[in-house]
Amino acid sequence: MNLGYSAEQLAFREEVRTFLSAKLPPALAERVRLGKHLSREDYLCWQNIVAQQGWYAPGWPVEYGGTTWGAMEKHIFEEECAAFHAPRLLPFGVNMVGPVIIRFGTEAQKRYYLPRILSGEDWWCQGYSEPGAGSDLASLSTRAVRDGDHYAVNGQKTWTTLGQHANRMFCLVRTDPDAQPQRGISFLLLDMDAPGVSVRPITLLDGTFEVNEVFLNDVRVPVENLVGEENAGWTCAKYLLAHERTGLAGVGASKAALAQLKNVARRELRNGRPMLDDPLFRAQVADIEMQLMAIEASTLRIVAAASDGGVPGPESSILKIKGTEIRQAITHLLRKVIGPYALPYLNDELQPEHVGEPLHADYSAALAGQYFNMRKSSIYGGSNEIQKNIVAKAILGL
Repeated sequence: MNLGYSAEQLAFREEVRTFLSAKLPPALAERVRLGKHLSREDYLCWQNIVAQQGWYAPGWPVEYGGTTWGAMEKHIFEEECAAFHAPRLLPFGVNMVGPVIIRFGTEAQKRYYLPRILSGEDWWCQGYSEPGAGSDLASLSTRAVRDGDHYAVNGQKTWTTLGQHANRMFCLVRTDPDAQPQRGISFLLLDMDAPGVSVRPITLLDGTFEVNEVFLNDVRVPVENLVGEENAGWTCAKYLLAHERTGLAGVGASKAALAQLKNVARRELRNGRPMLDDPLFRAQVADIEMQLMAIEASTLRIVAAASDGGVPGPESSILKIKGTEIRQAITHLLRKVIGPYALPYLNDELQPEHVGEPLHADYSAALAGQYFNMRKSSIYGGSNEIQKNIVAKAILGL
């Protein structure tokens, strides 16, 4: 694969920059730059702008509202969005359940759900992890029992990101408790406002919450909301996770964070000289930058190899491991540069309604929260230890 940009791709980059300059609301970009908490309306505002441009679902077939972009175009778009401080496009609908419905769903499911993902009418959350089943996902115990033309679902899901905003959940449930763990699981779509669904927030260290516990008590789910075959949901789950882990490399976000690190390190003084002039610190920054360049090239190769409609293979585990380690390392170095200014966590400044000048405009008062929040990145989407096992078995043959 040629990793250089063609003239057409360079022209596309300029098109994306023009779009972002014209359409990204400056106030929204500033909230993202300062690390403020974004509201449900903030996310939907940006999603709708991108959808109106026809760029919201680049990985989907054109007939369902996708684009003709290749791996390079998707990479360019994500990189430029991060550089312009655009809100992240939430992956649960467009990058997770959407591709599963396209690949395994019925025509009726495609006609109903896919347009609602594009319009923002449905906000999806993920019902995978449970208190006793995280990285060992096959041990999940949430049960779905067939009762006529419905399933009765009972159990608990946890770490449900932004579940407080969602009206839909894609959920893994056990439909055959006597089968081998992976063979008795099904993939269901359920309404979050159905009777028996309750959501309880998990409060984080900074006093906010973005993850939740979801309790399912005799929730009635129509059989027509089963995706794929009963007891074959593990196939859907693996397909979804491969797409998710590829995206978790976060190259665009890491490049934006690295640029911020360099900018701050050029101005922050230690013993009268910029931190970036310190040979040891400069070597640490250079090491991270080289790792980021390598993971960027690997991301493009792996995604391009699957651009003919296939699914990324176990190589996506490598992207997940290195991508999350790099993002953690950048926040660690930024914390070292800022020093004691990283300590305050000024919650009032991070609220959307706050309009005053931040105390640390150059650094973002959110750094402490970002640093701690980034610790989870090596756990979600399948812990990095599990990903290393996948690489050892599927790629190295150990």
